[in-house]
Amino acid sequence: MIVVTGAAGFIGSYFAGYMLREGFKDIVIVDDFSKDYKSLNHIDKKVTAKVERDDFFTWLDINQRFVQFVVHLGARTDTTEFNSSVFDTLNFNYSCKVWNKCCEYSIPLIYASSAATYGAGELGYSDDETKIPELRPLNPYGVSKNQFDIWALKQNDKPFFWTGLKFFNVYGPNEYHKSRMASVIFHSYNQICDSGRVKLFRSHRPDFKDGEQKRDFIYVADVAKVIMFFMQTRKSSGIYNLGTGKARTFNDLIQSVFNSLGKKNSTDYIDIPVDIRDKYQYFTEADMKKLRKAGYSSEFCSLEDGINDYVKNYLINRKIF
Repeated sequence: MIVVTGAAGFIGSYFAGYMLREGFKDIVIVDDFSKDYKSLNHIDKKVTAKVERDDFFTWLDINQRFVQFVVHLGARTDTTEFNSSVFDTLNFNYSCKVWNKCCEYSIPLIYASSAATYGAGELGYSDDETKIPELRPLNPYGVSKNQFDIWALKQNDKPFFWTGLKFFNVYGPNEYHKSRMASVIFHSYNQICDSGRVKLFRSHRPDFKDGEQKRDFIYVADVAKVIMFFMQTRKSSGIYNLGTGKARTFNDLIQSVFNSLGKKNSTDYIDIPVDIRDKYQYFTEADMKKLRKAGYSSEFCSLEDGINDYVKNYLINRKIF
C-alpha cells in the first residue's frame, strides 16, 4: 500500500490520481472527508481505502506491515490564518506523529514543506539545510512548516528514507475548492469569464512596478513527477526545493491566461489587502541545484504551457484529475 495524506485537497488528490494513472493499484487516502466542498477530488478515485485523518494512526498501527510508503501532503495551508494553534495541531504535531510512526515501522516518508518558510527572502532561496534554522517566515503557516523542517533535521531517529519538499507556487487542476487560497491563475480565469477583466495586486514597494512581482510558479503535474522520482529512487534523503528555478512576473501569468482564452489583456491593479500586505512575498525563486544533483533531470513545464493545459483541459470544464 501507498498512503497519501491530504488526499481530498489539491496536491494530495492530484498525486493520488497520478498514481492511479501510472498503474498503482493499492492506494490508501487520508483526510477529513467530511468536507463536502472537496468531495469531487476523491469521490470517483478507485482506491483501497479512505481513512479519516483522526483515525489514521490507529489504522496504521493495524496495517503497518502492508504499507510501503507514506506521502504526507496533508496540512492547513491558509496563509491568511493567524491562529497559530491551528497550525500547531494540524501541521506540526500531526507531522511529528507521522514521522515517528514511519520510524517505528520502517516506512519511507515524503512530506510537504513550503517556500513560505523563506519569508521575504532575506537569506535567499537555497535549500541548504544548515540555513533552515535561520529562516524567518512571514506568517504562522510558514512558521509551522519551518518548525517541522527544523524538528525533522534534529531527530536522531529518522525513516530509512525521507524527503521534505519545499513547494513553491503550485497551480493546476483540483484546486477548485481552495477559495481565497487558490492560485492566481484560477482566480484570473474566473474573473475573465465573469467580466473580461482581471484584478491584480499593485506593488507597494518602489523597487517593483505593478504586476512585476515575481514568483516561482510550478505546475502540479511536475510536483507529482518529482514525488514519484523520490518514491522510486529512495536515495539522498533531505529537504529539497520544488519549483522551476525561474521566477516569472504576475503580468506574465495574466497574459498567459488571456492568451489561452484568446482574449485581449485587460488588467486593473488594486491594493493588497491590509491584513496580508506586510506578509506578502514580492519575489521567490527556487534554487534547484540540489534536486538536479540528486538525479532529477526532467525539464519543468513552462508557465505558458502549464497555464494553457490547465485552462483548456481542466478549468473550462472544471475537470478533476
